Amino acid sequence: MIVDIGGGSTEIAVISLGGIVSNTSIRVAGDELTADIQEYMSRQHNMRVSERMAERIKIHVGSALADLGDEAPEDYTVYGPNRITALPMEVSVGYQEIAHCIDKTVAKIDAAVLSALEVTPPELYADIVKNGIWLSGGGALLRGLDRRLETKIGIPFHVAEDPLRSVALGAGIALKNINNFSFLMR
Repeated sequence: MIVDIGGGSTEIAVISLGGIVSNTSIRVAGDELTADIQEYMSRQHNMRVSERMAERIKIHVGSALADLGDEAPEDYTVYGPNRITALPMEVSVGYQEIAHCIDKTVAKIDAAVLSALEVTPPELYADIVKNGIWLSGGGALLRGLDRRLETKIGIPFHVAEDPLRSVALGAGIALKNINNFSFLMR
C-alpha cells in the first residue's frame, strides 16, 4: 500500500501482482496545508504571508505531531506586513503551533487512509499489516506524519527513500520494463 501526498491531492493505492487492487483519491494535500498556515498567520498573528512564505514555514517548522521530542526544529522567524497597518512585523513560529493549525487537514488524510484500508481485500490486509504502508510525495516530508499515522492506525508507516521523486522514478522503472507488464495492457 502506498500513500502519495502531493500538492493538490492525496492518492492511496493497494498494489498487488503488478496491478492496482484498490485506489482512493482525495483533494487534500500540501496546498491545503499551506493555505491553513496562511490563514493561521493572518488570524493568530495578524500578519499577511504569501503562499511561498507559508510553504517555507511548512518546510522549516511543519509537523503532524505537537510533540516531536528530540527531533523538534528550532522556531522559525517570519517577516511580513501587518494585515491592518501594513507595517513590517517579525514573528517567531514554533512547530507546535503549526501542528495545531494543520491538524484538521492532516486528520482528513488519516481518515482517507483508514477508508482505503476498509475496502482492502482481507488476504492483502494481512500483508499490509506485516510489511507496512509507504508514504511518498512532498507531504511525506512533514515531520512526524509517519509516527502519527502509525499510532492512529496501528500499522508501520515508512517514508520512501526519495519521496519527492519516487513516483516519477517508479514510473520510469515501469516504462523500462513495459514488456513485463504487457499482461496489463490487454
